[in-house]
Amino acid sequence: MDEVIWKHVVLNARKYGKANERAVIGKVLAENPELRKNAREVLERIKQIIAEYESLDRSKREELYGRYSEERREERKEYRLPPLPNAEKGNVVMRFAPNPNGPPTLGSMRGIVVNSEYARMYDGKFILRFDDTDPRTKRPLLEAYDWYLEDCKWLDANPDTVVYASKRMDMYYGYARKLIEMGYAYVCKCTREEFKAYRDSGIPCPHRDGNKEKSMEDWERMLGGFYREGEAVLRIKTDMSHKDPAVRDWVAFRIIFSDHPLVGDRYVVYPTLDFESAIEDHVLGVTHILRGKDLADSEKRQRYVYRYFGWEYPVVKLWGRIKIHEFGKLSTSDIGKKIERGVYSGWDDPALPTVMAFRRRGFEPEALKKFFLSLGVGENDVSVSLKNLYAENRKIIDGKAGRYFFIWNPVKIVIEGLKEVEIVKLPLHPSTDMGTRKLRGESVVYITSDDYETFIGKEVRLKGFCNIRLEESGRAVYAGNQVEAKRGRNIIHWLPESQTMQCTVFTPEGVIDGLVEENVKDAVNRVVQFERYAFCRIEEIDDAVRAVYTHP
Repeated sequence: MDEVIWKHVVLNARKYGKANERAVIGKVLAENPELRKNAREVLERIKQIIAEYESLDRSKREELYGRYSEERREERKEYRLPPLPNAEKGNVVMRFAPNPNGPPTLGSMRGIVVNSEYARMYDGKFILRFDDTDPRTKRPLLEAYDWYLEDCKWLDANPDTVVYASKRMDMYYGYARKLIEMGYAYVCKCTREEFKAYRDSGIPCPHRDGNKEKSMEDWERMLGGFYREGEAVLRIKTDMSHKDPAVRDWVAFRIIFSDHPLVGDRYVVYPTLDFESAIEDHVLGVTHILRGKDLADSEKRQRYVYRYFGWEYPVVKLWGRIKIHEFGKLSTSDIGKKIERGVYSGWDDPALPTVMAFRRRGFEPEALKKFFLSLGVGENDVSVSLKNLYAENRKIIDGKAGRYFFIWNPVKIVIEGLKEVEIVKLPLHPSTDMGTRKLRGESVVYITSDDYETFIGKEVRLKGFCNIRLEESGRAVYAGNQVEAKRGRNIIHWLPESQTMQCTVFTPEGVIDGLVEENVKDAVNRVVQFERYAFCRIEEIDDAVRAVYTHP
């Protein structure tokens, strides 16, 4: 904590001549939200460090400034991807191949961002391919196709080509027939348990060495719906003594009697992901594949197909998983089930790791891109906090987000001794010239219950308005308006009763109700900062205000 405080004390003092404890605590808590529960202790430590800083001689201050300003430059550096092996300018084709059983999540976003950036880096081509050939276990969601395209556009990662695997089934059938004719594929009618016994023992199943004509006949019967599910599959011949059992004569096609959102009930035989992807990567001319290291076995299986056809396999780069602390493990299927049960309000619920949720919260696409590029493409698993993403987004929005007062858990205060209403002008931004907003300085105001309980019996300043002494039973006594005399004392935000609107903030933890100043009507569909609370996006205003939490 001290290190973070020192950084902001030094930078604030250099900018304004003397460090302001309120400005510093705002930066410290924004960077480390978990410290909010100890805000008083943090503030006391800030005061101590400011005193220590002011006691330093000029040379020591310059040394500290050099150190922290260099750190700040490092924080703002552009993130660059490492070069791709064997990549030629103008001849790189990258692909991102999701199963659209839900909208893109942060994991999907990483694939979109990195693959599209590599294509841009090499003046190449970026392909979005929907690997949607599982109509049941990971059944595609019809709306998700458009959601992917919308999110790609929002991320400035528009694909050069969009491919729907489910619409290219006849092409896969054609390649399957060729493999059967060449003797490299066969129809297996063993039960799953029977084949597992053969596979684990490294022994070919009885159908493996049958004649090609019989396999072709069985294949056509599969396509014609003659067999029931599980009665027949098409296998690729590999090495039954391969050290990895998962590579031994793997399944390329299986029978699934289930309609498909795009192609209906036109087909009953669907390719596995390994077969479909192997064919598509060659047909589309993919040169480089970014693949999770947990899918390394796919290459071992697919290389048999490439060898049989005499094709060159793309360059593969394996990367590790990303774990984001705040979300844990959430699969798209699990999210869909919880939405159905009412646990989440929809795919854009602020608690979810979907791209549409972050769009709804008001994140900048550039911040998300930088966040993922900063994680790199190494094989090591990455564990990261959303605080890193918040920091990237804050750099972009802090200078353009208007400031407004939001009162959560409001307490009504009646100020005694206030003789006349005053028009209070407050800046829309503390350092950027965005104009001002006006509030009526009147005798009935609202403050947060947190402030009321903390400062009851004490004198505080209502920011930009006046000084009051908080009393029992929602009373306060006017204590003048000597701004200079009150410098360094407690300053809190407030709202005049005549200019409040009901406001609901949708957060990842739930709903927060409160009051907001009516000036926020000018900020619909924009991210603002509710002072001393958080950045929020104003989603809708009618009789009340609906806002969505962005981040601290």
